[in-house]
Amino acid sequence: MKTKVFVARDNQIEEAELKEASAVIRSGGLVAFPTETVYGLGGDATNPEASRKIYAAKGRPSDNPLIVHIADFSQLEDIVAEVPQEARDLAEAFWPGPLTMILRKNEVIPYETTGGLDTVAIRMPSHPVARRFLQDSGCMIAAPSANTSGRPSPTTAQHVWEDLQGKIEVLLDGGPVGIGIESTIVDLSEDQPMILRPGFITQEMLSQVLGQVGMDPGIASENSKKPPKAPGMRYRHYAPKADLTLVEGHMDQVIAKINALTEEAQVKGQSVGVLATAENQDAYIADHVIVIGQREDEAEIARHLFDVLRQFDTLGVDVIYSESFAAAGVGQAIMNRLLKAAGHKRIFV
Repeated sequence: MKTKVFVARDNQIEEAELKEASAVIRSGGLVAFPTETVYGLGGDATNPEASRKIYAAKGRPSDNPLIVHIADFSQLEDIVAEVPQEARDLAEAFWPGPLTMILRKNEVIPYETTGGLDTVAIRMPSHPVARRFLQDSGCMIAAPSANTSGRPSPTTAQHVWEDLQGKIEVLLDGGPVGIGIESTIVDLSEDQPMILRPGFITQEMLSQVLGQVGMDPGIASENSKKPPKAPGMRYRHYAPKADLTLVEGHMDQVIAKINALTEEAQVKGQSVGVLATAENQDAYIADHVIVIGQREDEAEIARHLFDVLRQFDTLGVDVIYSESFAAAGVGQAIMNRLLKAAGHKRIFV
């Protein structure tokens, strides 16, 4: 299969190219497209075969549910058993935007899309290319991140191309994404709203709308035997090819520990990479130090995270050591992704 690439200019895809991409979706094919969070790998959410193709293209476990992307709130009403007031309130506050809600599904969305669950994850993206694509296709589009399962999520069209060329029909190139980490997922299918994946929409922001919002303990867990109710809850995700370890503690001690670990690795003939903030980049002795952003700018760090992990792949390092980040706000989402990428390997100093 040859993958066609259609490039957006000023966030607009040429009409003929948009029509072709929409026809691919309607016929059961796959189209990668930009959202404000990461690039998504899209197929018709109501077509079981399209969902099976998504899992196959990614090499993704079929019990890992897909997120259904919609263009209009009425589409949510079409696919769930009931729309609680909490969903309406959250949609009013955060849609279109980087928030996914989990609700009880009806028969419209097949189990192939929901990973066999009786719940469905839904979001309404804000990226202009995504919105126009959804509207033109007339479909609700199931779309996990457009990368090989387990690898760092794609924040540019080049990342998608590296992983999926020849496996999908069309790639819509909308340039680099704005946020860079996946949407917040909140479960509204139980008695208490519960965050299943942290993201740009924080627990504090959700609580301002809903009152008390919990945090699923599985977020911090390395292993869980429960079926994953949302993407990223069980399996290792976002991982670079090299062995990644987080080092946590007072920054002076973190720097000293990373440099000591670097020396040990270099003695063994290993190439070492360090993921660092701008304030500390000159303090490290590693072979490759990549700056992720200013420590106080969490939005910048989130936007660059997956691209930095992919840069280490390109450099071919053997081991990576990373600074840690705040455990609140967007920092919680950053740490969630880093811990998943590291397989929960962390050192406290």
